[in-house]
Amino acid sequence: MNDVTTDRPILVFDSGIGGLTVLREARVLMPERRFVYIADDAGFPYGEWEEGALRARIVGLFGGLIAEHDPEIAIIACNTASTLVLEDLRKAYPDVPFVGTVPAIKPAAERTSSGLVTVLATPGTVKRAYTRDLIQSFATKCHVRLVGSQNLARLAEAHIRGDPIDDEAIRAEIAPCFYEKDGQRTDIVVLACTHYPFLANVFRRLAPWPVDWLDPAEAIARRALSLIKPNGRGTEPEHGDDIAVFTSGNPDFSTRRLMQGFGLDTGVMA
Repeated sequence: MNDVTTDRPILVFDSGIGGLTVLREARVLMPERRFVYIADDAGFPYGEWEEGALRARIVGLFGGLIAEHDPEIAIIACNTASTLVLEDLRKAYPDVPFVGTVPAIKPAAERTSSGLVTVLATPGTVKRAYTRDLIQSFATKCHVRLVGSQNLARLAEAHIRGDPIDDEAIRAEIAPCFYEKDGQRTDIVVLACTHYPFLANVFRRLAPWPVDWLDPAEAIARRALSLIKPNGRGTEPEHGDDIAVFTSGNPDFSTRRLMQGFGLDTGVMA
């Protein structure tokens, strides 16, 4: 049997444009691969959905996405979706390897010096049993604060499109991440939403003291790389265009321009 793959794409899925942080790292590690970026902007933001409805939506969407694009692997570049529906996707589509995005609690627990760690996430990720199970498994010797932000994903989308954002609005969202206990201070904030790394420089500027803002994008890309087969083409891109697909079918001009800046041709759902 030939282990060399055809030009089947890597599918990167998110509720919006936050997953571009993962796509960016995946391209660095797999420049010869073709990527299809799926933005479920018709369902954005995921953090406000009822769990059963969101689970049904995502599993249903993937039936069409797999049929249309035949991906070699699918990266769920969204913490909210991964902590809710990853196992359902694996059961529903067993022939497709899925790589999820979950809060980087284990590496945070390994790196912290103060023992005070914050997980900055959407409300949906904060309330998941999956997130609390990660804390119980890997961070029992730390004090982990969960901070659920209603607004940061929207602010990140606005920022990456070039729209102005209010410093005080950002400061209010990240303020609960910083706390002191027994003479120690928070020293790591886990960015548990793929949108948030777009604001990392803003976070650093507005933070009351320096912390390590932990972005899991590279680790996700490395996990995807470990699961794919070599394509036999070396490292130079020789594939078709990478595309971005929006479930709304109608991304605005600034979003289309952003996608072009990432080297993605925009498309719509069939």
